[in-house]
Amino acid sequence: MYMAFPNLLVFLFVLFHLFLVELCDANHECPKSFPCKHFGTLEYPFTELERPECGLITADCDSTKFRLGGKEYQVLKNISTDKYLVLDSSLHYNLNTNSCFSFRTPLPIYPNISFTISPNLTLFTCDKSSNDRKREEDYFQIQNYKNYSTCLGFTVYYRNPRDGNLSREIDDPLPLGCSSIQLPLNITSDSRDNVFKLLAYEYTIEWQVEQPKDNNNKKKKIILAAVIPGAAFLVCLLVCFIIWRNKKRVTNAYRLSRNISSDPSSKSDIEGGSLYFGIPVFSYTELVEATNNFDSAQELGDGGFGTVYYGKLRDGREVAIKRLYEHNYRRVEQFMNEIKILTCLKHPNLVSLYGCTSRRSRELLLVYEYVEKGTVADHLHGEKAEESPLLWSIRMNIAIETAAALSYLHKSEIIHRDVKTNNILLDGNFCVKVADFGLSRLFPTDATHISTAPQGTPGYVDPEYHQCYQLTGKSDVYSFGVVLVELISSMPAVDINRHRHEINLANLALNKIQKCDFDELIDRSLGYGTDAEVTRMTTSVAELAFRCLQPEKEMRPSMDEVLEYLKDIQKGDELMFEKGKEENGNGKMLRSPETDEVMLLKNKNMQSPVAVTDKWISSSSTIESSTE
Repeated sequence: MYMAFPNLLVFLFVLFHLFLVELCDANHECPKSFPCKHFGTLEYPFTELERPECGLITADCDSTKFRLGGKEYQVLKNISTDKYLVLDSSLHYNLNTNSCFSFRTPLPIYPNISFTISPNLTLFTCDKSSNDRKREEDYFQIQNYKNYSTCLGFTVYYRNPRDGNLSREIDDPLPLGCSSIQLPLNITSDSRDNVFKLLAYEYTIEWQVEQPKDNNNKKKKIILAAVIPGAAFLVCLLVCFIIWRNKKRVTNAYRLSRNISSDPSSKSDIEGGSLYFGIPVFSYTELVEATNNFDSAQELGDGGFGTVYYGKLRDGREVAIKRLYEHNYRRVEQFMNEIKILTCLKHPNLVSLYGCTSRRSRELLLVYEYVEKGTVADHLHGEKAEESPLLWSIRMNIAIETAAALSYLHKSEIIHRDVKTNNILLDGNFCVKVADFGLSRLFPTDATHISTAPQGTPGYVDPEYHQCYQLTGKSDVYSFGVVLVELISSMPAVDINRHRHEINLANLALNKIQKCDFDELIDRSLGYGTDAEVTRMTTSVAELAFRCLQPEKEMRPSMDEVLEYLKDIQKGDELMFEKGKEENGNGKMLRSPETDEVMLLKNKNMQSPVAVTDKWISSSSTIESSTE
């Protein structure tokens, strides 16, 4: 086995060399300047549409527009080579509709170039789930800040510059969960209390390149001198780690075999009847008989770790039997993990475990309750979707019950780690049963996250977990956000037939919701656009999904908050009316992002702008890296 390591080193070195060659070639191909019809001669950071890799600002030389950070701007005036008066169509749209999407940084952040907008106004956004709410209120009250609190999940604090410096500025750090943001200021506005009127969609963009893109040869030498030795060192560490891990697994497998022989719970394998973690141990013979020798006609589904079969026990109970693919140390670990988790949980929306085989059995088998309606995935975009599509009322209940199950898991200090519509089952009454806990992890009470190699299903994996190897409860929230989008769109989480930037449903949803193109996302067969109540609810669920799918985990709500939001959405306008009476002291309805969007849909008379979306595409297959 170790003979493969030299080949691995050669492969990694060649791959790294090709990357450097490609980098150098790209630098050679980029022109220092180029003529542009409406802009004159342009230099870096501008680039042409045909060569987006050569700069940061893509100029459309056939018009007066350019793209920056995925966002389109209309140039109103060329002030200088690095200063332009622009019209931000996306911000224009959001301000006119009083959308909470207005409170986003309009310009991207790059390491070697700084952008500024003028005139500007500094606002503060604070997460409503923060535990520092009292200090937050006191902090901004002292400085005479007003607040706008109807946005989903966060509050905006602002102060009209015309009011002057009414109080002293304090040097204390911002409250937890709060951050500052600079947005364009509307200097002609006479409004004092409407934060949307204080902001402008026409403003000046200016930039300063801190490190000019010169001396390419010198940079290449620096890269070669610094990166190659570092890469070689990292490769050596990787090889040592692989050798250590393989040795550890061999040792663990040996210890496991020693422990199994002395484990009293595994002695009665032939006839079954003993208890393991408090659940019955079935004999292998009985389960073979129940599944008709694992007949392929009895298959219910096929997952990343095993095949599930329909079976009928000798006592007449209908069951689902999971047959793990391999009987090795890794599979025994997952086998024991699922048993430990399911035996200590009891919730109406979690699948029940009836029993298992002994670890000494010739195969590892788990016996669950049989959930007859199958998976939500099959009802949304499988064979059952064509026969009888799920009504919106059922889909809304599925969302709430799944959120309730995940909230219960998180309170029990358990992260599911593989939330997807294939792991959400439906019983005869279309009630949810969340299944498949082979990847789940117990979450230490004194930890903020667990460091582990990413595992899960493509299309559902939290991008921050994928990049930083830090698993938290917000990782389940991200995956559940994908489930919400599936429920409102009826589209699968991954579809290679879609545009390459929209293969992942999460990317597609972020793009459409950011531009308010709900009609291109929500399944019209649900009643969207024809039924006012369905339109309100699906649009609100889309906005909640948008929050769940934020790349940074701090921007996502907790599973408890998600559950409460879904219940509020289901209760509808009556709840909003009651909240309006409590907060306003009258019967006037509160405005909210949800109601704004519904009114917008009823009176839509303008094109949605192109907006910024955070793109992330997962790997093409389920990752099964070690979690040592």
